[in-house]
Amino acid sequence: MTDAADSHDEFGPFGRPLFEDPSARALSRVGVVDVGSNSVRMVVFDGAARSPAYFFNEKIMCGLGLGLAETNLLNPRGRERALAALKRFALLARGMKVSPMTCVATAAVREAEDGPAFHAEVLRETGLRLWVIDGDEEARLSAQGVLLGWPDARGIVCDIGGNSMELARIGGGKVGARETSPLGPFRLQQVKGGKKERQAHIAKIIEGLKARIQPDRDRIYLVGGSWRVIARLDMERRSYPLTVLHEYRMQPKSLLETLDWIETSDLAALRVRTGTSPERMELVPLATEVLRELVRIFKPKEIDVSAYGIREGLLYEQMPPRLRARDPLIEAARVAEATSARVPGFGKKLYQFLSPLFRDTTPERERLIKAACLLHDTTWRAHPDYRAELCFDNATRANLGGLDHPGRVFLGLALLHRYKNSRSGSRLEPLFRLLTEDQMRDAEVLGKAMRFGSMFSIEDPSAAGSLKLMPKKKVLELTLTPEGAALYGEVAQARFKSLALALGAMPQVRTAA
Repeated sequence: MTDAADSHDEFGPFGRPLFEDPSARALSRVGVVDVGSNSVRMVVFDGAARSPAYFFNEKIMCGLGLGLAETNLLNPRGRERALAALKRFALLARGMKVSPMTCVATAAVREAEDGPAFHAEVLRETGLRLWVIDGDEEARLSAQGVLLGWPDARGIVCDIGGNSMELARIGGGKVGARETSPLGPFRLQQVKGGKKERQAHIAKIIEGLKARIQPDRDRIYLVGGSWRVIARLDMERRSYPLTVLHEYRMQPKSLLETLDWIETSDLAALRVRTGTSPERMELVPLATEVLRELVRIFKPKEIDVSAYGIREGLLYEQMPPRLRARDPLIEAARVAEATSARVPGFGKKLYQFLSPLFRDTTPERERLIKAACLLHDTTWRAHPDYRAELCFDNATRANLGGLDHPGRVFLGLALLHRYKNSRSGSRLEPLFRLLTEDQMRDAEVLGKAMRFGSMFSIEDPSAAGSLKLMPKKKVLELTLTPEGAALYGEVAQARFKSLALALGAMPQVRTAA
């Protein structure tokens, strides 16, 4: 583990540069450890550089900062558990050949009197060097994590931990003004006088944050375990059909109704229903009080959940501008195709062949079409009876950045129709309500277009023919090359007719001179 420490000394707190080649698309295995006030987590990233996947992800609810406001010391039991977790993580990193390994400690370690002693003990016992960051840096890194998964995010990032809550303004791909506050649940447990006094305390601090951060009905992006539990409970109350938290969006009025519901519900029963840990659920009542005042005072137009935070922000920290500018959805789809498709590189050719059908589409829809074409063949190893639903599950539940929930369902439905003509009777039907009728029709058209194009030619469908959609005449024309005429067999004919039917057009086929 000494080599890792030496690497940090040479290259700074984030270790050896990960992206020395600005054109890098693939990411070598990279480990991040986040030592927070409530949890200690190790994440190992792999896959697409711009949209990393979680190769390994383990969290221990240590409660390192429990009682800190009262004793000014790290919780003894939490310290013991955190050290045991870090010993395990160091060994796991060695086994996975993770390099570099970045370890960051936040509020509890930076504020406790025995924080430096704990830092030294960790280095001595594990070889891991903790980089203790201040509240401003914590806010910046957390905001960068939101930008990694949500490139066009604009508003205020709000990251709650056990002992602090950070705010940061983001927009245009950059992090602006930042503030830190003592509004973590562990801190609030020490406020004297009961609920009324605690609420007044919370309101006073948030009013001060408002004066400094100056919100203007901004969208708020929530980061942190307590916020994610509240969002999961909001899904439960609303019977929301998709439980992916990233880019889950809540309206202020509806969220306040959920906070009321949480306050009057049996938390033990809710914990079981949502699979929340007892340690995390214990902090939810205090987190709801903070969120209620934040919504009341900041008056956001929308509250969104980010599954990405400080750990992803550490990765974003090292990305050169050229890499940051890439679309995380497309980058993830590229890597999936390169590693899982039968013919890597065919997705781009398929998109070019089908593009005449989508001339007037929006930029947002165009990126979904590109992603679908890249992903269209990545589940080919599954049993034919299950490929369609596996495609759908992969799109809707995968760790993908830059993709809202309707976008996930659109992508999943298009991929479902790539393998299956009909969606009726599917177990996935509850999710379809996240789309309009027009969006479902468009997804079906895209799916049936991929279903035809993907088997029309194995090498390049554009070499076999070309498509032309004439909406006013309600005609879909396929012009075949001499090679394409031989490829246009019975199955291809049936799939072309099915595509034309989905478009509400008459199929016409002609052979090029």
